[in-house]
Amino acid sequence: MKKALITGANGLLGKNLCSQLSQDWDLYAVVRTKPKSFLNSINYIPLDLSRNFSYNDLPSGIDCVLHLAQSSRYKDFPEGADDVFSINVKATHNLLEYSRKSKIKHFIYASSGGVYAESKNPLKEYSPKMDHENLGCYLGSKICGEILVQNYSSFFTTSIVRPFFIYGFGQKRNMLIPRLFDNISKGNSIDLNGDEGLKINPIHVEDAVQCVESLLDKTHSSIYNLAGPEVVSLREICEAIGDYLGEKPVFNLLDSSSANIVADISLMKSELHIPVISFNERIGDLR
Repeated sequence: MKKALITGANGLLGKNLCSQLSQDWDLYAVVRTKPKSFLNSINYIPLDLSRNFSYNDLPSGIDCVLHLAQSSRYKDFPEGADDVFSINVKATHNLLEYSRKSKIKHFIYASSGGVYAESKNPLKEYSPKMDHENLGCYLGSKICGEILVQNYSSFFTTSIVRPFFIYGFGQKRNMLIPRLFDNISKGNSIDLNGDEGLKINPIHVEDAVQCVESLLDKTHSSIYNLAGPEVVSLREICEAIGDYLGEKPVFNLLDSSSANIVADISLMKSELHIPVISFNERIGDLR
């Protein structure tokens, strides 16, 4: 059985990946704290990636590293900048060196779909990135992580995924789509830039898991957008949630336009997985 090390195993994508892969892989899950609801088939490694750690803390004989962890203080600048840098950049470097010395075969890194510059067209993997001065601390750290990962592609296969608005059961409530759900359920108003608000193509975590699982067999290094099968506006998302809850969303229309954040998923569909889950059919997962 192949062995994989996965960081961020308590997150939405990490948790679902662990559940999916645990039957076929010997999994070592790096977590700050062992979850209350854990899988007996997974080897949990309590480790704070924001602090210095030794390679001796990690297992030997690993075939693949899936680095999904990210700082929870990504919105807390500048107070949380040290945590963002330590987890998103320094820990990434340390894991890459651990991977090189361990002679792994594949390193998978979770970046963000937010790194792209504004565009009227769907964003391709080679679309221009946001100017460095506009990235901010979190997205800047993700770009740094991408650069580090790509520079190790001569030692092992490197895959970078840029997720666009993953959602699903058990997601943290401060993320965009659960936050919209909670605000509508409480009758709070939703700010919309223009009549429709921004347009996105969110991906359900089960589709995202299928994409990452397909990556495991790849032997060429690449970058992939991960996004869903349909483009929906913020208004459409809120109205769908409202229909589910039996609540009419309250909108606060702002006199400004909003750039859309829509991913081109041609490469994902041709090489990884064709997403099938529409937003409307899984709204109940947001509870």
